[in-house]
Amino acid sequence: MRRRFAVVALAAALLVGVPACSTGSGAEVVTVLGSWTGDEQAAFQRVLDGFTRETGIPTRYQGTRAQNQVLRGDLQQGTPPDVAVLSNPAELAGYARSGDLKPLDAVLGAEAAETYSPSWLKLQQLGLGAMYAVAVKADLKSIVWYTPKTFTGPEPATWDQLLTTSRQLAASGQRPWCLGMGAPPNSGFPGTDWIEDILLHSAGPKVYRDWAAGELPWTDKAMWAAWQSWGDLVLAPDAVRGGSTAALLTSFADAGKAMFADPPGCAWEHLGSFAIGGYSALPGPPVPDRDFRFFPFPGAGAAGPSEVSADLAGLFHDTPAARKLMVYLASEAGQRIWPSGGTTFSVHRKLVDQDVYRSDVTNRIATTLARGTDLCFDASDLMPSAMSSAFYQAVLEFLAHPDRLDVLLGELEQVRLGIAREQWLDLSC
Repeated sequence: MRRRFAVVALAAALLVGVPACSTGSGAEVVTVLGSWTGDEQAAFQRVLDGFTRETGIPTRYQGTRAQNQVLRGDLQQGTPPDVAVLSNPAELAGYARSGDLKPLDAVLGAEAAETYSPSWLKLQQLGLGAMYAVAVKADLKSIVWYTPKTFTGPEPATWDQLLTTSRQLAASGQRPWCLGMGAPPNSGFPGTDWIEDILLHSAGPKVYRDWAAGELPWTDKAMWAAWQSWGDLVLAPDAVRGGSTAALLTSFADAGKAMFADPPGCAWEHLGSFAIGGYSALPGPPVPDRDFRFFPFPGAGAAGPSEVSADLAGLFHDTPAARKLMVYLASEAGQRIWPSGGTTFSVHRKLVDQDVYRSDVTNRIATTLARGTDLCFDASDLMPSAMSSAFYQAVLEFLAHPDRLDVLLGELEQVRLGIAREQWLDLSC
């Protein structure tokens, strides 16, 4: 689940249900709905401003953490935004089937095949055979962050090495893991990323794909083993700063700050590449390569699979101006603006060799995302909303009561069985 450091909410009530409209000069305004607020909104606004400079078409952006609910309400009222950005492909696929989300093949043309790797083309087609979305930005999930001043290596390359090194750090008096589950309204998503990565790298892409597509029971032994492995790591004595109770009460956006404290409160953090935005906002600020680095999640090395996520823009109100914005969001010029700050990443293949990403940290992430052929999309973001919500909650309950794992997996399985087959997507790997 994508994941935001900004906590400042917009006055959404002023903007809910605003359709495309005209300015006093007669220029059509393109309305855009997304989840970004605060600094992330300001960064995305620079993209929209670039579009306006190039085309003369103004935009109006609405940022809200409840973008799914706002979009559903707008559609029910017949006043959808021109463009909406969501992180859940399953939601977008549902809108495509209902006719609310418009196909983009005629809008984007044949250039898309040159712009995106096969993995990203497949995702943006939502399994429906036509282009329906543009990956505005993406994140690499299969990484573990550390500060070279605190952890000097060697970097664990296998799960056993990760477990052993974690225990050694704890025995030496250093808390190995920064961990925070708070992320309203999606608290628990950092734990789902853990389960997803462990399953992907222990059971393999085929099992992961079956699970994400709703075909593998939650009670399967591979699923049980993934949860148990996570518990063995983070529920061990002195493994997490403040213990599991602190993890439940700590915002995911704050947990990693302890790595940079003096003395450090924890050594490692498993969090997607969006963590760079939070680290870079700390006093100093910390600098990639010098002050923080990452190693691939064990088993996710150069030749291994990597879990990824993305924010996907879709066309909900088909107007000439909205079409031009979709073309711009997919273009090299539009994709270049946001990554220039060094905290976000594009999947546009042509940007990798253009000096956009100027540190080893950011270049490695960008290259994996844009060129990677062994990518698996975040499973909870692919799942129907009822399933992903239950998954988030189960993570929180597991940290509080790990002895209830069998019960929790049984409850998740009942949710899976209650979801119609057509609501699942087979797009994960």
